[in-house]
Amino acid sequence: MTRVKKYKISEFSRLVGLSTFTLRYYENEGIIKPHRDHNGMRYYTTADIKWIGFVLHLKGTGMKITALKEYVALRAAGDATIPARRALLAQAQKDCEAEIAERQANLQVLNHKIDWYDGKLDASIAETESFETYLKRFE
Repeated sequence: MTRVKKYKISEFSRLVGLSTFTLRYYENEGIIKPHRDHNGMRYYTTADIKWIGFVLHLKGTGMKITALKEYVALRAAGDATIPARRALLAQAQKDCEAEIAERQANLQVLNHKIDWYDGKLDASIAETESFETYLKRFE
């Protein structure tokens, strides 16, 4: 029989790169559920490390805590909720892609502004040319 490795909250915190405060917050929100030993002390396992890793990926997409809690509740309800979980993840994907597109558009304007400044500094852009006029080159 394989013995499960048990991590105290401080060790688990270091392993997953989250503060113990954040772990307790996630616990209070129902996102993670630590195990308890016979003395009531919380501990985590390798499976919990993998779960937190996935949670952090979801958070990294910009998924809000309410959606994350909904996903957790659906997951706990079993495989019958797979269509709902998939729909939730598809919405998170759509939202993330929209945010990426918005950031790319903002980055493009920033790049043009830097190029405009460079042109002003090296005199490849006339002193009288405004940034607005310069941007019309790219429409």
